[in-house]
Amino acid sequence: MSHRLEGIIPPLVTPFKADETIDEAALRENVRFMLRKNVHGICLGGSTGEGHTLSTEELARSVEIATEEVGGRIPVIAGIIANSTRSAIEKAKAVGRFNVAALQITPVHYVFKPDDDATYAHFERLTRETDIPVIIYNVVPWNYLSPKLLVRIMKGLPGVIGVKQSAGDLKLMADLLVSAPQGKLVLTAVDALLYPSFAIGAHGTIAANPAAVPGVCVTLWNAVKAGDHAKAQKIHEALLKFWNTISADNLPANVKYCLGRQGVPGGQPRMPMPAISAIQARAIDEELQNVLQWDETQAASQAA
Repeated sequence: MSHRLEGIIPPLVTPFKADETIDEAALRENVRFMLRKNVHGICLGGSTGEGHTLSTEELARSVEIATEEVGGRIPVIAGIIANSTRSAIEKAKAVGRFNVAALQITPVHYVFKPDDDATYAHFERLTRETDIPVIIYNVVPWNYLSPKLLVRIMKGLPGVIGVKQSAGDLKLMADLLVSAPQGKLVLTAVDALLYPSFAIGAHGTIAANPAAVPGVCVTLWNAVKAGDHAKAQKIHEALLKFWNTISADNLPANVKYCLGRQGVPGGQPRMPMPAISAIQARAIDEELQNVLQWDETQAASQAA
């Protein structure tokens, strides 16, 4: 890899037009917005990007656009949400034509849960049939991989370079951090607890808060790295209140609304996800204005 995967890595939304096709111009503007916010990487096709709704061709095109806009300045991660090993490999090969630093891959998410050996075999075949490093996206509630299984996979499969931990339980994050093999990544997607995650050693984050307010999350990361925990705690409090307004089953739609309020076109969610409600918008507006006070890139831009 030419870049180290760490810090703030927003999972970009996928802007859809009224006919539910991808708005490529809006996607390009989203990538440029993230670059202006000094993020450390970006991810396409994740949960916030409604990756579960994207065809292989749509995912590949999104990654192609992102890599064109980034031009090698920061790493690009391709998210893969698939229900079979075969489907995940198909998507991996499709995005592998572009300058992708890693794949973010979920365990299968339909109702039939494979046992630990079958899950290991799933990631073993994935890493055997693609040479792109894999980050396990540990997000599926009924197929949640234990720290013990994750460590087994990371020890046994060199192609698995880390885990994105998405449960709200910080204890699971802490257990994984102390048991993960040396050199493996542990990224947090515990949006409500980004600051504590960073403080106990998470290597970065791929999560919805960074997708909605990337500049704020970069400020938080920098504060923790500088040891300014008083500042970090204040940002944490603002981010938590903000998170409580966007956290819902239509989270991607709410993130798109937040981007729109910052002048970035988010587009529509893809059916059957509902658009943001008027009640949600009012709550978000109040906390968004408050949390954006911590966006130091915004303050610098206004000063200029």
